[in-house]
Amino acid sequence: MNLVIVESPAKAKTINGYLGSDFTVLASYGHVRDLPSKDGSVKPDEDFAMSWEVDAKASKRLSEIAEAAKRADRVVLATDPDREGEAISWHVLDVLTKKKALKDKTVQRVTFNAITKSAVQAAMAAPRELDMQLVEAYLARRALDYLVGFTLSPVLWRKLPGARSAGRVQSVALRIVVDREMEIERFKPQEYWSIEADVTADSPPFVARLVKHAGKRVQRLDVKDEATATAARAAIQSGAFTIRSIEKKPVRRNPSPPFTTSTLQQEASRKLGFTAQRAMQAAQKLYEGVDGTGGLITYMRTDGVQVSPEGIAQAREVIKDRFGPAYVPAEARHYKTKAKNAQEAHEAIRPTNLARHPDSLRLESDLQRLYELIWKRMVASQMEAARLDRTVVEVESDDGQTGLRATGQVVAFDGFMAVYEEGRDERPKDGGDDEDDDGARLPALKEGATAAVQDVRADQHFTEPPPRYSEATLVKKLEELGIGRPSTYASILTTLRDREYVRMDKNRFHPEDKGRLVTAFLEQFFAKWVEYDFTAALETRLDEVSAGDLDWKALLREFWTDFHAATQAAGELRTTAILDALNESLGPHIFPDKGDGSDPRECPLCHQGQLSLKTSRFGAFIGCSRYPDCKFTRPVASPDAADGSADGGDRELGVDPVTGQPVHLKIGRFGPYVETAGDGDKPKRSSLPKGWSPAGMDLERALRLLSLPREVGVHPEDGKPISAGLGRYGPFILHAGTYANVSDIEEVFDIGLNRAVALLAEKRAGGARGRGAATTPLKDLGVHPETGDPVHVMAGRFGPYVKSGKVNATLPKGTAPEDLTLEAALPLLAARAAAAPKGKAKAAPKKAAAKKAPAKTAAKKKASAKKKAD
Repeated sequence: MNLVIVESPAKAKTINGYLGSDFTVLASYGHVRDLPSKDGSVKPDEDFAMSWEVDAKASKRLSEIAEAAKRADRVVLATDPDREGEAISWHVLDVLTKKKALKDKTVQRVTFNAITKSAVQAAMAAPRELDMQLVEAYLARRALDYLVGFTLSPVLWRKLPGARSAGRVQSVALRIVVDREMEIERFKPQEYWSIEADVTADSPPFVARLVKHAGKRVQRLDVKDEATATAARAAIQSGAFTIRSIEKKPVRRNPSPPFTTSTLQQEASRKLGFTAQRAMQAAQKLYEGVDGTGGLITYMRTDGVQVSPEGIAQAREVIKDRFGPAYVPAEARHYKTKAKNAQEAHEAIRPTNLARHPDSLRLESDLQRLYELIWKRMVASQMEAARLDRTVVEVESDDGQTGLRATGQVVAFDGFMAVYEEGRDERPKDGGDDEDDDGARLPALKEGATAAVQDVRADQHFTEPPPRYSEATLVKKLEELGIGRPSTYASILTTLRDREYVRMDKNRFHPEDKGRLVTAFLEQFFAKWVEYDFTAALETRLDEVSAGDLDWKALLREFWTDFHAATQAAGELRTTAILDALNESLGPHIFPDKGDGSDPRECPLCHQGQLSLKTSRFGAFIGCSRYPDCKFTRPVASPDAADGSADGGDRELGVDPVTGQPVHLKIGRFGPYVETAGDGDKPKRSSLPKGWSPAGMDLERALRLLSLPREVGVHPEDGKPISAGLGRYGPFILHAGTYANVSDIEEVFDIGLNRAVALLAEKRAGGARGRGAATTPLKDLGVHPETGDPVHVMAGRFGPYVKSGKVNATLPKGTAPEDLTLEAALPLLAARAAAAPKGKAKAAPKKAAAKKAPAKTAAKKKASAKKKAD
């Protein structure tokens, strides 16, 4: 009997169907051992000895594998064909050896780049030994990540309370986000004017822009003020013009190479709105096979762009059959990666069978859309180039002092563009010379013809800062810098969000103050280890370990010597010295210039002390140097700090019309909150939820917060009440001891009974695994054209509904979820949004909320208990 060991049960099921009855395929369910999350798992003083711990869930599976191994004649390790796959095989082999399950057994390692019958059988016929160079590269990376995390993170916890963790690549990725934010804050808009004219020359009118004024060439940013623009406009209006030249130039545009891990994540973000993690989860399922179809794509963790000869031949055949011989280039295209530190160990990501058109498959939404993207990219990569005719028309005044230019292009042959065009990232509107106007079509014109100006427009513009990073552009930046590995990008970006170092707003990364503090701390005291070049160079050294050119423990010794000394030095620093350094580093952000010449660090309450960063066990805050005489505090910075609203001042918002008591907005060291008199001596308070700024607070919004928790209704199954409230960990609904997170605070104020019951059902069924998470959508309709939020058809307890952002709209009776389109969903969402109550505070809910004050306390305690249980 032959025992084959793979990582996942899906992969095991697929492979089992390809092998004979004398094969047994078992899954390890991923990694079976890891370094325990405690100090001492890597021992630098013992030549970096590593203590491994078997995962509790993996222990039973390993016992089953060991029993099967004892009965087998041959054990085949068939984990994924990369460093992580090699590491899993090494761990399994080591455990089985210690269990004495491999005595007198033949142990072999096989790899295949695609889970197809031919690929698996070919791999079984060509086994090899375990690649210890790849294993040692894994050990080096794992030890480095552990040493950085478990040595640096405790320093952060002691010196910068509120910080969660630091990581070898994670902290550098965070620095990239923070550096871009600082670049945006430093950016000074520059005024410029564009001058365009509608011109005819015995032809229909066409648009030409100013390129020459007063005999000098004009770039896009050269016209800096209205006076110059007015003069240029007058010169065009009064000039006599002639078509001086017409230049026609053929342009070839070549297709992009097939996907690597990085480019797949980027395009899935641009075109499908997927996060890197979502894209990789879908790709994993396509690789392992769905419902007995076998693997649909090749291995999805790769930085190679080359394709096997069989794959290329298959692509050329499909192109010929579907598009015709004209779309097949004379010679096959062969690509070479340009990415820094690329290993090209595996071929590019492509369908295992290009004859399997996306339309022939019936997959769940994410898998279907991603497969179609991969199929189109691969087919396009082997197609003929697109041919375009680009025309440049120069129009000049008779005196040669003023010049206009019109550009345009037409597609002579679409080539690969008939299938696929790579998405483009947002670029800053900096007025630079680009080809945005090249797509215009120009009328037939003749050189020497007289040109008449019909109209002239002078428009004012301002340059814009570089855009914040999206998932696609951040992944691209990491790859360009050679930081980390594409296979780890998804987990890195997820960690940054989970640690609340960044937040996502309109699919863009915004650094939180916590993230800026950590970055500033690391740049001040661990500058070398968050430098881009140092991190990229370390990746190169790790690749040398993979290639067998460098001893992995020599690399660890070299790294640890300087890093350990730096952590020791930082640990001995006084907290005041660290805060002084951070005050200086973050000064423009946390103490913004008021614009009136006054000291931005002057305490706004006592006008004598200086504002400074301070720490508590809950994190950093801003306080007055005259404490305890002056008790002024405020958060490090609020989203509206730039407009001066984060000045720490308390204010009265008005009087509660029900109780007659004043309602105050107050700023505490843990953030802003609203307060009014409650039952007895204890005031009633509510913190402002994330996204609500002190500047935007008024009496109505305060009363809405203070009315929580509110009763939604009674559950139709048991008659027990369902309440909605705001807790320490965000908005929630509560029923009979079960809490379900609500994705948006606004929904708490108007959530209805149907929606609440559905969320509770999802929670109890185990579907809500994260804040605001829900079950898998029945159908993905695309992206809302106005908000950018995804539009999904969801299964509710009382029927299907369409969801986008915080708006949920019930489907009309008789509408099948699978038949709903984006065009049909948008009016439903618009009608629901227009009908949503404004959340105006009314007397009755206020009275009811006041009576239920004790229930709110209980709810808070239960929420805390729930969090600990999680």
